[in-house]
Amino acid sequence: MERICLILLLMGRTTSVLAQFNGYNCDANYHSRFPAERDISVYCGVQTMTLKINFCPVLFSGYTVADLALNGRHGDTHCRGFINNNTFPTAVLFSISLSTLEACGNSLVVTTAYGANAYGNMSLVQIGNISGYIDTPDPPSIISYLPGLLYKFSCSYPLEYLVNNSQLASSSAAISVKDSNGTFVSTLSMILYNDSTYNQQLSIPMAGLALKTRVFSAVKATNLDKRWNILMDYCYTTPSGNPNDELRYDLFFGCHKDPQTTVFENGKSQMGRFAFEVFRFVKHRHQKMSTVFLHCVTKLCRVDDCVLLMPICGHRRRRDVEDSLESRPSSGDAIITAGPIITRIGTLF
Repeated sequence: MERICLILLLMGRTTSVLAQFNGYNCDANYHSRFPAERDISVYCGVQTMTLKINFCPVLFSGYTVADLALNGRHGDTHCRGFINNNTFPTAVLFSISLSTLEACGNSLVVTTAYGANAYGNMSLVQIGNISGYIDTPDPPSIISYLPGLLYKFSCSYPLEYLVNNSQLASSSAAISVKDSNGTFVSTLSMILYNDSTYNQQLSIPMAGLALKTRVFSAVKATNLDKRWNILMDYCYTTPSGNPNDELRYDLFFGCHKDPQTTVFENGKSQMGRFAFEVFRFVKHRHQKMSTVFLHCVTKLCRVDDCVLLMPICGHRRRRDVEDSLESRPSSGDAIITAGPIITRIGTLF
């Protein structure tokens, strides 16, 4: 008699669990348990963060998909997940767009750390960490027999990713970006001007510019959130349009600056401005004209933190020539290219 009662009790429990999982891709043998840390997967995408939660332990705990929400925003339907029953086990998916990442109470914390820059030296780099949680609501009563569920998540991106996305477009510039796990950059442009008023764009005569003509450059970012400024990490020139050309001449990098180059504005707004005197590349000595392409490696910085990324002159070691030639833009930096600037070498006999 006791054995019959025990069998009936187990059958009743099994029937209850099966009914709880009814219609979902769950296995009572594996999913009759409370949630664990392994039940959430986080995918840090280029434009979207995706959170995937094993729904079967949620059902076993006595909750439905409507009980799960981002950062306690249970009254906001936009902060809830949706069921994907085309996978095993059934999952609840949450999608967080990087362009509206703080809409459901997600936290954005910007940290500054030392990392290798494009020249292989250590410099300050800013990282944006997005974090939050998914939980179930607390009952209005004093006690509850249901466990409270809490899933935490986070993703880290270079600040270049955490701006409002827009179609890449430029004026008098070509944009290329080094990718790591994705690219998320704003519209960038570099325009050359005739003088310091920055009103009239540079006009190059058919015969080319005379050597030592002063050219004014502006690097601009548009469609940026007001929290961000742009920082010109360094600018250099090459005889070709290839920013990775081994033959290059630096205009400025950190505290090291060409004597004929003046930086007017950098890291203080969403525009950087500088001027330099044009020259010729010696390799063009048998030609009537020399071509000069201008490249600037830019990064984003939070308005209040830009000053932390500016170099403290007098405390950095001098770069070797080899370091300069072998340097390449680091991940997350955006390269802006303008040109060609045609310079007049002189009369050939």
